[in-house]
Amino acid sequence: MSSAESTPNSWPDPVSLHGEIVSVVPLHQSHCDDLKEASADGELYKLWYTTVPTPEDMADEIDRRLGLQAAGSMLPFAIIEKAPGKTEGKAVGMTTYMDIDATHKRLEIGSTWYRKSVQRSGLNTECKLLMLTHAFEVLDCIAVEFRTHFMNRQSRNGIERLGAKLDGILRSHRVMKNGTLRDTAVYSIIASEWPAVKANLTWEMEKPR
Repeated sequence: MSSAESTPNSWPDPVSLHGEIVSVVPLHQSHCDDLKEASADGELYKLWYTTVPTPEDMADEIDRRLGLQAAGSMLPFAIIEKAPGKTEGKAVGMTTYMDIDATHKRLEIGSTWYRKSVQRSGLNTECKLLMLTHAFEVLDCIAVEFRTHFMNRQSRNGIERLGAKLDGILRSHRVMKNGTLRDTAVYSIIASEWPAVKANLTWEMEKPR
């Protein structure tokens, strides 16, 4: 399911995770052209309550995320939609392990977006299954968080379908690009809940569609 690429004095190490329909691989500037196309699909960057980079800003966003990786606060990935019968495909989005707390074995899965054409396709379910499995079963996390805008109902519904529970709302938590204040909905899955969450996600992937 995974292949690690060891980096001294880092937690978590860069890793590639592979499923049936999606792979999650270390982010690189070679993904830029695919991600520009993905951002333009549905003009996701125009959504006021989220922060999808514009095609023009994609290279800078990749550099920003890689800079945070170098600082030890983020592990960024490209989300790859696997072509039928192949292990490789096109990058259709981005995700990260972020707000990394190595001492207390906690992290957030966040800064995630997918091109419009692959949303509601099962790709997000498998992506989260891969990342959560690695977090709880390899990294031995005690908790994994998810955060989103209180008004981003699509994102909140998706997080709740994973089995995450709402911890609370951080009111006036962030200043958005348009000057509005973001109330942040904070969700988490804790280690004791992971077996049931994993069973449900596996069922979601295996059930007839």
